Amino acid sequence: MAILTARRRQFLLAYDCRILGFKAKRFIHFLKLKMVKNYPTVSEEYLKAVEKCKKKLRGLIAEKNCAPIMLRLAWHSAGTFDVCSRTGGPFGTMRFPAELAHGANNGLDIALRLLQPIREQFPILSYADFYQLAGVVAVEVTGGPEVLFHPGRPDKAEPPVEGRLPDATKGSDHLRDVFIKQMGLSDQDIVALSGGHTLGRCHKERSGFEGPWTTNPLIFDNSYFKELLSGDKEGLLQLPSDKALLSDPAFRPLVEKYAADEDAFFADYAVAHLKLSELGFADA
Repeated sequence: MAILTARRRQFLLAYDCRILGFKAKRFIHFLKLKMVKNYPTVSEEYLKAVEKCKKKLRGLIAEKNCAPIMLRLAWHSAGTFDVCSRTGGPFGTMRFPAELAHGANNGLDIALRLLQPIREQFPILSYADFYQLAGVVAVEVTGGPEVLFHPGRPDKAEPPVEGRLPDATKGSDHLRDVFIKQMGLSDQDIVALSGGHTLGRCHKERSGFEGPWTTNPLIFDNSYFKELLSGDKEGLLQLPSDKALLSDPAFRPLVEKYAADEDAFFADYAVAHLKLSELGFADA
C-alpha cells in the first residue's frame, strides 16, 4: 500500500480543511494526525463505493430514524481496542455472533439487520469501514459535526474478549480505566464522546435502564450537557457514568464549556469521534 509523504499529506489536509470548513483548532489536530498516521491508499473504485454507500446510509437513517443505534454500533465496534495487546478495535468483528452476543451489545443485531441490504450492495467495502461509516453518517444526518472518514480498515478474524466497553453504573475512575488506560484517549475525549448521548435512549430490556437523555433524541446538539447541568427531570435519563462527569473536577469544566458553547462541543466531538474510529488503524 502506498504511503503519502509528510509534505503531500500536509497539502492534502489543507485542501480537505478548506473544502470542509474546519476551524483552526481542528485543522491543527488533523495536521498532527496526518503526520502520525500512515493511511492506506485504496482504489478509485473503493472510494466511489464509499461515496455511494454514504448516500444509501443517509437515506436509510433518515427513513428509519435509526441514527442512535448506528452510532452505538460504530462506537461499540471501536471501543474494544486495547493499546497494550493491540487487539480489538474498529475492524469489523461485530459481524461475528460471538461479539454480538456480548452483554454490552444487546440490541445491535437490529442495526446489522437494517444495514444488511446496503451491505449487500457494496461487497467491496470492508465490514470495518462500513460500520464506522454508518456512525459518521448518523452524526451528520442528525445535525452534528462532519467527522472525517479515512477508508482502508482491514477486517480482523478474531473478535475481542468481552468486558472492554464502559459500564454505565460506574464512575470517573472506571471511565479513565477504559478510555485512557485501555483505549489511549483523553479526559476531553471522554466528555466530548459522552455528548453523543444527545442521540437515542436506553431500553430496559437491553441495558437495565430506560429513557432518553434529552427531549429530542434524534437531534445531535449540546442539549445532553445542558440537561446534565440542570439536574434530574422526570422522563429523562442520567446514568451514574453521566453524573460522574459533574462530580469529577477535570470533567465538570468541560461539561460547562460544552453546555455554553455548541461550536466548541462540535469541534472537540469531531476530533474525539475520529480518534475513536481509528484506534489501532493506520498507526505509524
